[in-house]
Amino acid sequence: MISPAAPPRWFELLLDEDDRAGASLPEPFQAVYGGNWRVPLEDPYVYVNFVVSRDGRVSFAEPGHHSGADVSDFDPRDQWLMGLLRARADAVMVGDGTLAIELDHLWTADFICPKDAEAFDQLRRTEALRPVPLTVFVSILGDLPWEATVFTEPSAEIVVATTPSGARAIETASPTVAGTLDVLAFGGEQVDLGALVGTLASRFGVERLLCEGGPRLYGSLLQARVAHDEFVTLSPLVLGDDRNGPVRPSLVEGVRFAPASAPRSRLVSVRRAGDHLYLRSRYAGG
Repeated sequence: MISPAAPPRWFELLLDEDDRAGASLPEPFQAVYGGNWRVPLEDPYVYVNFVVSRDGRVSFAEPGHHSGADVSDFDPRDQWLMGLLRARADAVMVGDGTLAIELDHLWTADFICPKDAEAFDQLRRTEALRPVPLTVFVSILGDLPWEATVFTEPSAEIVVATTPSGARAIETASPTVAGTLDVLAFGGEQVDLGALVGTLASRFGVERLLCEGGPRLYGSLLQARVAHDEFVTLSPLVLGDDRNGPVRPSLVEGVRFAPASAPRSRLVSVRRAGDHLYLRSRYAGG
């Protein structure tokens, strides 16, 4: 196993109460991460990754400053952890809003953390995963920015989950992509995420599904009760919002839970580096 370029003990472990069985993280990665992260036996295993400000917001929502990198204050450990989460995923899922603000992005470990590309690639081979994760876009309307870099990448395997009307819009657009493209229609006016997760598992062999947002997609995952684990980097920045400009969204948007049915998570692990905290929590009803 190739050792990561990231230094040992890069994360300080403060709490680890993960007693679940699963595929263990190889020792060279444990040395950096400050301990283990076992991929549990749920099939499929659905986990999410976000960075949030101290006041719970996930974007500055300003031109040139929409991404989570700004919220993390460009924290290199957050980027490495994102690479690790992608490196162990069969598929990475994002909403069309995230795609629209990340036009040059590729949802791979190599892209977000190129310094450890070789180690992450070997980790994927060791765990018998496809060379790059399947990229899944969720879009109600099917109105995607087809000029985005991911559609010009020959190695990209792309699935667009949409509605019947969204599928018709994509057929009308007749986009040209360099890789592969599968368009799947679910539900009526919304994408049935429970059905999507099941289809990704049965049709595409997705046993580990990583969701990277945005907040509305995360809210829909929670509403569908299919999320297992949540990875959140808690940034030291405070974003605020005076409502005079574009709304700065919080971690979960687009859904409202009643007091008796609000999803509840259990804190599993806490790591620290400088003024950042790296939290992992688990939902009981995933």
